[in-house]
Amino acid sequence: MTADTDERDAGHPVLLCFDGSEDAATAIARAAELLAPRRAVVLTVWEPVATWEPYDPATILSAPVSKLLSKELGIDEIAAELAQEKARQGAALATGAGFTAQGRVAHGKTWRTICDVAEETDAATIVLGARGLSRVGSLLLGSVSSAVLAHAKRPVLVVPHHGT
Repeated sequence: MTADTDERDAGHPVLLCFDGSEDAATAIARAAELLAPRRAVVLTVWEPVATWEPYDPATILSAPVSKLLSKELGIDEIAAELAQEKARQGAALATGAGFTAQGRVAHGKTWRTICDVAEETDAATIVLGARGLSRVGSLLLGSVSSAVLAHAKRPVLVVPHHGT
């Protein structure tokens, strides 16, 4: 280990946001090229059905029904378990890419939770993969990366989507 590596490890961690997508995996790999070796927190966020708002275009039709069914079907418990597995996968990817990584799961509105965890961990940088949505798609579905860019109080690295 070099003195530079020791300083990075002793410093603030990188917050790597991982949702299991190829874009998130690519973001981890690219971040490693730029920022590793250093500590990293791999964050997977899941949204409890109770947080789904009917004014959110992506859930306007399904939110009321989903809220009724979620408790009965255990949807939130299933989502939490899936998030734990994604966090483990993301931490393994980050470790393989050169980070000293630990997985973490949090729940809430995704962009807000990312910003909150970045503050809590005093992250040096937040890293996200962009989905590559069109302007219309981002407008209709929302963009987590855009919201994090607008609200984060620290540097944000958004790795662009490179679809075929």
